[in-house]
Amino acid sequence: MSRRLVPAVAAALLAGLALPATPAVSAAPGDPDDVNAETFQDGRTVGVVLVGSRIRLSGSGVRGERGDGFRVQSPCWYEPFADPETMLRRKENESRIFGQFPGGGQTDVEEFLRPFREKAGEDGHWWRSAMNARDPNALECFSRLEPFVFVPANRTPPAGITRRQLADIARAALTVPEPRIRLNPDGKSYVNLPTFVWLDGIGETTRSVTATLPGIMSVTVVARLREIRIDAGTDASRAEVREDCGPTGRPYREGAEFTCGVRYLRSSADQPRDAYTMTVTTVWPVEIADDAVPAGYEPVEVEVTREVTVGEVQSTVERSTS
Repeated sequence: MSRRLVPAVAAALLAGLALPATPAVSAAPGDPDDVNAETFQDGRTVGVVLVGSRIRLSGSGVRGERGDGFRVQSPCWYEPFADPETMLRRKENESRIFGQFPGGGQTDVEEFLRPFREKAGEDGHWWRSAMNARDPNALECFSRLEPFVFVPANRTPPAGITRRQLADIARAALTVPEPRIRLNPDGKSYVNLPTFVWLDGIGETTRSVTATLPGIMSVTVVARLREIRIDAGTDASRAEVREDCGPTGRPYREGAEFTCGVRYLRSSADQPRDAYTMTVTTVWPVEIADDAVPAGYEPVEVEVTREVTVGEVQSTVERSTS
């Protein structure tokens, strides 16, 4: 395949991706020419859609929940693909189809097969270009790579995939739950009344993604929910925030100490929509399992909001007439 055709081919691949309206994850076995791994949340994060790749994504963190837009350092790379004999057989099969196109004569077929025949019997592997098509720089990066490069045994080509890059792909695919804020009092709070805060919809507080290049290497990234942060939606003159919350907040229990939530000191009557907008942020530090890569990542942080109406208890004192 001519190098100048690569951008067109890549564009066709991108155009052919049917991105579902809801988050999706797939890891299809079979021919490595297929798009075989994808995870994204439309409108939320860059996510991962692998084109021309054999990488498999698995784990509790690829459920299509909430990502943070992490982007890999390089959105394209080379992967080991096939030994010389296997590659030649594949290309001979392709050439039969290629020769049926208008203008695809025998001379063109021979030119197409020539580099693969020259490497038959040599000690090494063909590597193939691949990319994360959800990255906005993917197509430009991919167009600078050859479709295939032959690499002698025990060598890695420039732009060949590394363990760090595999970890980055797993990190880009990582999602965590988007929880719901629970409050007590629930419908309406009052000035100086403790408003307990906790989260629903978290489930397991550990999420992981494993990116595997079959038979070559595998890297797992793990996120563990450590804490929540509370923004009352106003400043300290109008609200007292308590954040001894543990990883998911403190549900209200009769007689429980008030350690997680907000005590509003002023009514919300003068606020937009007559309510404060509370923001709760979950913080998920990320680690690479078994120290497989000497690198660190920023935590995944997910914000959720809820309006809180705060009233004042009015009392009327009547003078006795007796």
